Amino acid sequence: MTATAPREEQLWLRCTGCASLLYRKRLRRNLDVCPECGEHARLGAPERLRQLVDPGSLRLLPDRLPEADPIDFVDVLPYPHRLTAARASTGLAEGVVCATAAIGGHPVVLAVMDFRFLGGSLGCAVGELITRAAERALDDRTPLVLVTASGGARMQEGALSLMQMATVSQAIAALREAGLLTVSVLTDPTYGGVAASFATNTDLVLAESGARMGFAGPRVIRQITGRALPEGFQTADFLLRHGQVDMVVQRRSLRGRLVALLAATRAGRPARPPVPRQEPAPRRERLADDGAALVRPAGPAATPAAGDTPALRDAWDTVRLARHPGRPTTLDYLDSVFDGFVELHGDRLGADCPAIVGGVARLAGRHVMVIGHQKGHTTAELVARNFGMASPAGHRKALRLMRLAARLGLPVVTLVDTPGADPGVSAEEQGQAAAIAENILTLTVLPTPVLAVITGEGGSGGALALAVADRVLMLENAVYSVISPEGCAAILWPDRSAAPQAARALRLTAPDLCRLGVVDEVVSEPSSAAHDDPAETADRLRAALLANLLPLLDVPPAMLVRLRRQRFRRFGANRAAARAGLR
Repeated sequence: MTATAPREEQLWLRCTGCASLLYRKRLRRNLDVCPECGEHARLGAPERLRQLVDPGSLRLLPDRLPEADPIDFVDVLPYPHRLTAARASTGLAEGVVCATAAIGGHPVVLAVMDFRFLGGSLGCAVGELITRAAERALDDRTPLVLVTASGGARMQEGALSLMQMATVSQAIAALREAGLLTVSVLTDPTYGGVAASFATNTDLVLAESGARMGFAGPRVIRQITGRALPEGFQTADFLLRHGQVDMVVQRRSLRGRLVALLAATRAGRPARPPVPRQEPAPRRERLADDGAALVRPAGPAATPAAGDTPALRDAWDTVRLARHPGRPTTLDYLDSVFDGFVELHGDRLGADCPAIVGGVARLAGRHVMVIGHQKGHTTAELVARNFGMASPAGHRKALRLMRLAARLGLPVVTLVDTPGADPGVSAEEQGQAAAIAENILTLTVLPTPVLAVITGEGGSGGALALAVADRVLMLENAVYSVISPEGCAAILWPDRSAAPQAARALRLTAPDLCRLGVVDEVVSEPSSAAHDDPAETADRLRAALLANLLPLLDVPPAMLVRLRRQRFRRFGANRAAARAGLR
C-alpha cells in the first residue's frame, strides 16, 4: 500500500495491487489486506504480534545487546549511522521482536522479523535474539514460531552475519532433538541467508498468501541468467506447487491454522521435565574449541617458509587471486593431497550435480570422506561444472555423503571454492534454500569430525553449506564473504565500480577472518600464490589437514557435536562486540 498524504495525515492509502484508494481504518480492520483485490500489505513486527497472540498474553523478551560494529564497515555511510536511523524510524532495537505468548491458549515462543529494519537483515544481534528465543522455547518446552521477513544476511557485518545461519540452525536442531515443534511463517519477502537456514529447516513451513521466498532474488537471477522469469516466480503459490511449503494461508486464517497445529502437537506430546540450558563456557581468545585435545597453536603449515612471506595484499588483489583460473581445484587436491579417491555420484533423487564432487579417499593412510566444489581451469571446464556453483542436487549429494560418512565412522573433509549457490530458475524451483538449510542443520549435529578448508572463493550460503565444521582452515589467498564485492557495491555504493572498496570493507581475507575467529588457521601459500607451485601448496595443505584432524579423532562423538555447537554459538552479538573492542 502507498500513502497519499503525509504520514501524520494518512487517512487514505493506495493499494499497490489494484491501485484502489482505501480508508485506513477499514484496511486495518481487514488485517491490512486489500478488500478489493486481496493484496497483503507488509506488517511490522508489533502489528503482526497483535494479530497472532491472545490478548494480554504477550511478554516481550529482552532485546538490548551490546553495540557492535564488528568490521568497522563504511560504504557511503558508517554502519552505526544506518543502525541509528533504523531504530529511529521503526522504534525497534533490532530487526526482530521476540516474545513469549499464547496462541489459542497454547504457550509459544515467537520471533517476528521486521523488514522495515534494514530490510530485516540477519546480523549478529538478530541471530543472537532468535537463538535466545529458541533456547527459551527449549527451557520452557514450548513450540517456537518464527515469522520471517528478510532480504538476507547483513553484509555490513561481513562473515559474522553469515555465521548466524549456522547458529540459529543449531538452535532449531536442539528443539528438533527435544521433540518440540518449530514452525516458520514465510511473509513477504524472505530471501538469502534467512531462506537458506531457519526459514526452511523448521518442522512446518507456512507461507502467507502473496509472500515471496527464495535463495537468490529475482533481480539477481535475471541479471545472471538473462532469462525472463516464469509467471508468479517465487510466490507462495509457486512454492506450494514445487513442494517447498506445507500450506499457503490467507492472513485472516493464519492464527486459526496455528492454533490447530499447536493443539495437535500438544495433544500428541507426553509431558517431560524441562531440560536445563547449558550456557557456553567462556572462550579464550583465538582458541577454536574448549577441549584440550582440540586446542592447537598454528603449526608449521600455517607459517610461511623462510623468504616466502609476501607483503600484505590489498583485499581486491586477494579476490582476484582467489578467482585465478590456474588455482588448484578440488580434483587437483584429491590427486595431490589424498590417495585412492573413489568418487561417488548422485543425490538419489534424479540428478548428479557436477559442481560438487565427493567420495572416499585416504589421508596419510586414514580413510576420510572428501566433499568439495569443483570449478575447472579452462572455459569449457568451468561451464561444464557451472563455475563451482552447486545446484540443489549438489547440496543433496553432499548431504547424502555426509550422512554416509557418519554411519561409517569416517571423518569429513570439505574443500570450499564457490562464488555461491546456483542462482538459476531451476535451482529455485527445486528448493535451493531448503537444500542449503538442511546441509547446515545436518552439519551442526553430524557425529563425526568435520574439517573444512576454504581453498579459493567462499561465497555466502553456498560456501557455508560445506563449512559448518569443527575446524575451519583457509588458504592464504582465499576469500570468504557474506556477499561478493560486486554484489555489495551494487547495493550500497552508486555503482559496481566500487567493488575494490567493498572488498576492503567486507573483511573477507584470511587474516581478517582469523582475527574475527571465523577461521581457525591460515595455510600459507608458496611464492605469490597457490597456482605458482601447486605441489608445494598440496604439501602444506596435507600437513595442515593432518595437524588439525588427528586431535579430532580422539574426541567422542557427543563431545564433538557439543563443541561444534559452542563454536558457532559464540558468533553472536556479545562476541561481535568483544571483537570490535579488540581492534
